[in-house]
Amino acid sequence: MGLNQERYINPYTDFGFKKLFGTAMNKELLISFLNALLEGKEKPITDIHYLNTEHLGEYAGNRNSIFDVYCQTTDGTHFIVEMQKAEQYFFKDRTVYYAAAVIRDQAPKGEWNYQLQDVYTVSLLNFTFPEFPDDSYRHEVVLMDKELKQVFYDKLTFIYLEMPKFNKTENELGNLFEKWMFVLKNLYRLLDRPVALQEKVFNRLFEAAEIALFTPDERWAYEESVKNLRDLKNTMDTSFVKGLAEGKAEGKAEEKLANAKKMMELGASTDFIMQVTGFTKEEIINLNSIPNNSIN
Repeated sequence: MGLNQERYINPYTDFGFKKLFGTAMNKELLISFLNALLEGKEKPITDIHYLNTEHLGEYAGNRNSIFDVYCQTTDGTHFIVEMQKAEQYFFKDRTVYYAAAVIRDQAPKGEWNYQLQDVYTVSLLNFTFPEFPDDSYRHEVVLMDKELKQVFYDKLTFIYLEMPKFNKTENELGNLFEKWMFVLKNLYRLLDRPVALQEKVFNRLFEAAEIALFTPDERWAYEESVKNLRDLKNTMDTSFVKGLAEGKAEGKAEEKLANAKKMMELGASTDFIMQVTGFTKEEIINLNSIPNNSIN
């Protein structure tokens, strides 16, 4: 479905994620999502105010990874909410680093008893974690005692949501959190509002997400954001195909090396091995000292 055929924005774009979750005008959407995410774990959030994300490391040129929303609730709980569009080296390290920045910034000037407010990092991932091989799409990570299997510190929480693993259909949706997961994953594919999403908060969501209601400036910004997302996907697809090709080439080289060693063990002449494998005389002379992955 092309951009001209889409009715609603894609939340995986920087513009789309910010439009839904990163603006004061639509903060009721973020409040609803967080309450659904934490239902039964925390008292309901009634209001939030947005904080500056600059010290968290966000910068305009970083189009490969994230758009962060950083906010604080009325009771002092801090939330970092992000859409991670592509797998990234040291991603877990970065989420810990961001959370550490929030913890550090809680220290006031002067005397302090080190009491901290809760910090949550919520990461919506457009990829799967190798560390989480099961079918579960929601992972909540805290500091815990390895022997006792008990939570050691409950004020620092990382929640990772693997969007590709959420495969429930509209008819299978149960609670509000599942409905949020469904709409965030499928919004740009929808032509009409699903019957299952009748909660009042989704009135605001579908109104904010409808592309036909954008101003010309918003339309231009969204088209640029879609282009960046497509460029990222194309880069990732190219890297994947290139990696497959390099892997096949490496596999062929290792097979050729193994065959050369086998021919040497069977007493084949150097000239014959050179003719079959393409190795040089020097490489064949040193064959036994060459690791299987060093000739390609």
